[in-house]
Amino acid sequence: MTSRAGAPGKLWAISDLHIGYEENRALVERTRPESDDDWLLVAGDVAETVADIRWALGTLADRFRRVVWVPGNHELWTHPKDEVTLRGVARYEHLVEMCRELGVTTPEDPYPVWEGAGGPAVVAPLFLLYDYSFLPKGCATKAEGLEYAQGTGVVCSDEYLLHPDPYPSREAWCRARVEETERRLGEIPADLPTIPVNHYPLHRHPTDILWYPEFAMWCGTSLTADWHRRFRVDTMVYGHLHIPRTTWHEGVRFEEVSVGYPREWRKRPGPPGQLRRILPSEQASTATPRQEVSR
Repeated sequence: MTSRAGAPGKLWAISDLHIGYEENRALVERTRPESDDDWLLVAGDVAETVADIRWALGTLADRFRRVVWVPGNHELWTHPKDEVTLRGVARYEHLVEMCRELGVTTPEDPYPVWEGAGGPAVVAPLFLLYDYSFLPKGCATKAEGLEYAQGTGVVCSDEYLLHPDPYPSREAWCRARVEETERRLGEIPADLPTIPVNHYPLHRHPTDILWYPEFAMWCGTSLTADWHRRFRVDTMVYGHLHIPRTTWHEGVRFEEVSVGYPREWRKRPGPPGQLRRILPSEQASTATPRQEVSR
């Protein structure tokens, strides 16, 4: 894959743009590819309102050869400021149809194959949610975990804004998504590595650094703990934690690619909103800045 400008295409990633903040919207306005053949993976939490999500993804889709999006929890919120009042699956399906109008790839579309530098590799956008299986130490059930979190005052806003309709619970929706996604990943040819893109990490280890360990309950599911091995993962791309860094688990690279809130990125060295290069791979910093809880 070579760009019309003569530079090889690259596979980039970013997440947690949160463009409801004007400073973050300005970061999106300044985001540009290096070449005509660059792809961009957007690992969720673009914004809370459909209008803002449309603007951001449309802007990026006009600039990059391909944009791949997966939903974060914020996109799935039925927010009182949003004119679109759909809930749960209906809201997700509305966002998928919007992305198709914009030419943006979603978890409901065929998985594209990156054939540029570092490829070939299957880019697999995932929508899996969480099931409260990342419990706080000493807690054995969701009820115990939530009681503990309420006692510390660290409760994700999903409990009030992310509705699972028509599923009876968020964990039931998660289990259904995991089952269908597992089937699709199993159909990928065995000779191709994968680049899964999910809002949450596929393994719990990235949450070990959280200031508030109880927040891990809203950060993934133990049902995917071995997927990095089973599905030949080259790099696992995720966001949500607002701790941009590289970790390695059992020889597999995990990339947290979030921008986060202005109060967070102002504390970090270097310019904010930088894209993380996924392929061809580069050795990124293993620095581990602490996280402010995204409520």
